[in-house]
Order: sequence, then C-alpha cells, then structure tokens
Amino acid sequence: MSEPFDCESCKESLYGQKYIQVDDVPHCVPCYDRLHANTCHECKELIEHNSRELYHENRHYHEQCFRCSRCSRSLAEESFTCQEDALVCNECYCNEFSSNCVACGKTVMPGSKRLEYEGCVWHEECFVCCGCEQPIGAQSFIPDKDEYYCVPCYEGRFAPRCAHCKQTLVQGGVTYRDEPWHKECFLCTGCKVQLAGQPFTTQGEDPYCVKCFSNLYAQKCAACEKPITGFGEGKYVSFEERQWHKLCFKCSVCSLSLVGAGFFPHGSMILCKGCNTKKLFQIVCEQTIE
Repeated sequence: MSEPFDCESCKESLYGQKYIQVDDVPHCVPCYDRLHANTCHECKELIEHNSRELYHENRHYHEQCFRCSRCSRSLAEESFTCQEDALVCNECYCNEFSSNCVACGKTVMPGSKRLEYEGCVWHEECFVCCGCEQPIGAQSFIPDKDEYYCVPCYEGRFAPRCAHCKQTLVQGGVTYRDEPWHKECFLCTGCKVQLAGQPFTTQGEDPYCVKCFSNLYAQKCAACEKPITGFGEGKYVSFEERQWHKLCFKCSVCSLSLVGAGFFPHGSMILCKGCNTKKLFQIVCEQTIE
C-alpha cells in the first residue's frame, strides 16, 4: 500500500493531480491559488498559477493589466515611469509632463541633458551661441533680447570699449565726456588715484582729484590763502582780481559777514558800512590834525 500524498490544505489526494510545492509542502492548484497567489494591483483579481505575473514597487500585476494608464499600451517590454501611483509609458509622460526644446521644438526626454533659463528649456546640444554657433554648455553666457552669446562673441560684437585701454567693458565702469572707462583706468592726471565714486574736476580735458587740482590750478583765497576748489564749502566771492571763500568774505575789522551785503574796499581790506564810516572819519580827523 502506497504512502498518502495529499494536499496540505484540503487533504485531497494528489495522485494523478497537478500540484505546486511551497517550502517542500505540496498543495493542489485551487488551494495554492487561494492561499499563495498575489492579487493584481490593477484589476484586484488573483494572479493564478498559470498567469504571467509582473512586479513593480511591491505591487503585482497580470501581464495584461500592466499597461499605461493613459494610452493602455502594454508596458511589459516598454520603459515607463510612475506618476501619482499610475503607470505611464515614456511617450505619454513626455507629452504630458516634459517640455519642448525652444530651439528644435522636440521633446526634452526625461534624464537627458538639458539647459533651463527664465522658464525656457533646451537640449544641451541646441543651446548654441548666436555668434559662433557653438554649444554654450556650462560656460557663462550673456542674453541679448531673445538671443544668447558666449562671452567672447558678446564682447566682440556689443560690449563698449574703454576710452583709455581700448579693452571691452562687460559690466560696471564710468562715463566721462560721453565715453566709457574702466573704473581702474579712470585716474587722476596728477597722482593717479582712482576717481570713480569721488569728486573730481577737470583742467582742459584732463581729470584731477580735488587735492591735485587745488595744488596745481585753484585760485587762493585773499583772506586765508587756501585753495578755492568749488567743492564742499568751496563757494566763493570774486571782486576785481581777488577771490574769497564764502565763509572768509567778511569785514577785515569787525569780521561781520559781507555775503549779500554792501562792502567797501580799502587797500587790501574790505570793510562793512559801519567800519568804512569809522575809517573815513578817522582819515578826516588825521588830515585835520595835520
């Protein structure tokens, strides 16, 4: 008498029957499907022993259920991605989520090299300089309206040139006599200090810092003998061949400010009305005594 060979679950004899072993334990087909078969994530039906099963991210599918959620194309032999728990073939994903290259109009495929600037997308090989037509890649570039240039091409075509060294100015700089200058090229003619960002004046066409201009060209105040530069407190009063700082233009006797008031020259002195009257009276008295 032969030994019993029964299904572990239902105890039905498996002699002459198809069976499946799980961990060396035999099961009849119905019991195997009921106890061990996975459920299809798509249709929620059991994936029976004789069905081809596909697996993705802890989910099981019938082969016929493993399809693109957009176009229903089988994904068994296709590249795909998962979008919000839905399977999507690459073509549908690109049509729905990918951008088109602004140069060639074709889809920029996921994972391909791409360049983005101000909301626009290019294939890496399509983002080229409008001057030399070479791919810009990861190099620096300069936009000009709807065109893009590598730095050498932009400098050669558009960048202004320094009036002093004749080299291009890409950014910054100063304007003097309607001409562009590098900040490091715009120097005082006398001491060669940089003039950008500080007061300066000119003698002819040459720029000078205040100090050099004062020492070389400025008129001297008739009262304090310091240069009159025209900067800061440098407002001045001029009379005949003499100049005064505004603050120095005062009566030589009583120091009353004469700015905006009448005054009387007396030799090297300037006098207010009161002091002039006294001076005249003194002179008259001295002449009478004589």
